[in-house]
Amino acid sequence: MKGNILVIEDNEQNLYLVKFILEKNGYQVYAAIDGQSGIEMADQLKPDLILLDIQLPVMDGYAVARNLHANSNTSNIPIVAVTSHAMVGDREKAVAAGCNGYIEKPINPNTFISEVEAHLKKQ
Repeated sequence: MKGNILVIEDNEQNLYLVKFILEKNGYQVYAAIDGQSGIEMADQLKPDLILLDIQLPVMDGYAVARNLHANSNTSNIPIVAVTSHAMVGDREKAVAAGCNGYIEKPINPNTFISEVEAHLKKQ
């Protein structure tokens, strides 16, 4: 196993695709379908990386990132926003909330794993 990744994503198809690619490449994948459960899972699991959708029910991804960043148990876990928010300023907004990186949706299956692994290597 290469590492543990928590995916916080409410869209079933996006979650399936991300899990499939990551598991195929040797990662253990955990999933949460809303922001609050994602925060709780991150606190319990202490994954190597969190892939975070921005448009989530209960609590949006920006609030999730701020919460994870403020918690001493999860503040050192890299967070990568994986989102369709691709307007000017969205990347900066994600970084300001505490994300370490940004991957645009729809994800490209051919480049997704290298984008993810680039964030794992920064640790």
